Amino acid sequence: MRNRYFRGFVYDSHTPGDDMTLSGMNSTSHPLSGVFLAVVSSFFNGSTFVLQRKGILRCRRTGVSYLTDGVWWSGTVAMIIGQIGNFLAYNLAPAAMVTPLGAVGVLFGSVLASWILQEHLNLLGKLACVLCCCGSVVLIVHGPKSESVTSRLELEQRLSDPVFVTFVVLVLVLLVVLIVWAAPVHGSSNIMVYVSICSLLGSFTVPSSKGLGLAAQDIFGGGAASDGGAVALFLGLLGALVVSILVQFFFINKALQCFSSNIFEAIYYVTFTSTVMVASALLFREWSTLTFTDALVTVCGFATVSVGVTLLRMSQEASITWKKKEGGEKRE
Repeated sequence: MRNRYFRGFVYDSHTPGDDMTLSGMNSTSHPLSGVFLAVVSSFFNGSTFVLQRKGILRCRRTGVSYLTDGVWWSGTVAMIIGQIGNFLAYNLAPAAMVTPLGAVGVLFGSVLASWILQEHLNLLGKLACVLCCCGSVVLIVHGPKSESVTSRLELEQRLSDPVFVTFVVLVLVLLVVLIVWAAPVHGSSNIMVYVSICSLLGSFTVPSSKGLGLAAQDIFGGGAASDGGAVALFLGLLGALVVSILVQFFFINKALQCFSSNIFEAIYYVTFTSTVMVASALLFREWSTLTFTDALVTVCGFATVSVGVTLLRMSQEASITWKKKEGGEKRE
């Protein structure tokens, strides 16, 4: 028997004519389907911030609550659809493949904001969107495509790992400080407060989504759930997922009342992706299958996306023209 390695997959080939089996991935892993669902979900998530901010601005002019606005509710429905799509995508492909595809949502949200909210998207912003897309393609091609956690028992062992437990405790402490102290004092003037809260909560939403899929296999697939361990894990992860999504939903709307949807979404993408990739690397160890070259290219791809999102943020305050200024030679 011999092994053939190809981009994180290990094919065990036996005698000629035998079927080839794929090891290192669970039987329910379908990366291409996960990528497709992630792209579709990104379109819905990208429209969420724009539609909700549109509703908030409309209600601010009329003096009524945005909870009564149909446009705001359409953004909320888009968020629900996007979250369901993300849940399915995270259970079909590694988080390191799915999460960076949020850049597609940034691109779509920027175009939609320029149309609905009249938030000007200049040449610098368009180039930034191209960088986001190119960086995302690099992340998909070279990112992890196999998973080391393929069962509920393995997940339970990883959840009790001291390194991951320490990470969770640090995240919870930061969240308490941000929500209790920073948000009331600096939230309306510093966008990073709300962005940090929503991004840190991603450390719970994504692992919980993937963990629910593993626990559900035992509960609904006829597995060993008689000891109650699978049910307890499922309910615990479901509770963490619901709470984190609701808190994110609250602070996203707080942020959209104070800041541009383009600015919020761009910064939120970078910070959210960073925290999710760290949490997934610690819990699921998806990066262990990468070669040094793929790991380096993946980091460069994420840096490209981050630069693109930063330029997209800067484009909101930059003015670019191909014409010469009157009385000078400088160009903007």
